Amino acid sequence: MPSSQILSIVRNYASAAAAKSIKPPVQVFGIEGRYASALFSAASKLQQLDVVEKDLKNIQSALKNDAKFRTFIENPTIKRNLKVDAVKEVSNKIKLSAPSTNLLGLLAENGRLNRLDQVLNAFSTIMAGHRGDVRCEVTTAKPLDEETKKQLETVLKAFAKKGENIILELKVDPNIIGGMIVSIGDNYVDMSVSSKIKKYTEIITEAV
Repeated sequence: MPSSQILSIVRNYASAAAAKSIKPPVQVFGIEGRYASALFSAASKLQQLDVVEKDLKNIQSALKNDAKFRTFIENPTIKRNLKVDAVKEVSNKIKLSAPSTNLLGLLAENGRLNRLDQVLNAFSTIMAGHRGDVRCEVTTAKPLDEETKKQLETVLKAFAKKGENIILELKVDPNIIGGMIVSIGDNYVDMSVSSKIKKYTEIITEAV
């Protein structure tokens, strides 16, 4: 085989390898997981992970603080082409990076903008894994006092491997009545009173 042909094959192989997606350090599931993983891969190739993360934090802040923006994003009656044009205009106005702009455009085209907040959370989980952090979400029926919070952080640190940091996120949901729901990485433990009531109700119903 001529050397020129060998070089051509090598170049083609190298190009194909470079085109492969970069797998995220943490696996996230569902529709939001697929979008977040694709964004991580694209941002990694362009070496813009930090830039994209900053973009998404600004977008998430806008979702929380700007009622009009949130309503527009979540409104299913607005036509897709109008949302596509709108997100492009917003992206240019606030100077989002190419990967972040493409994400918003793709979500708008596919009618998935109402999942934007979930995608942002999934990307945040991936970035935590990229930095060696472990996100831990704890849901309680009422806010924890500082002493309980410190005790909880101490206990959760035992789950971290060497070099990892626990990033604690506290949420409040009165519907769980009492106890707590703990999610650490891929592990999920439901210690809420509401889950126990449901379990006991099912046992009693089956017995009857």
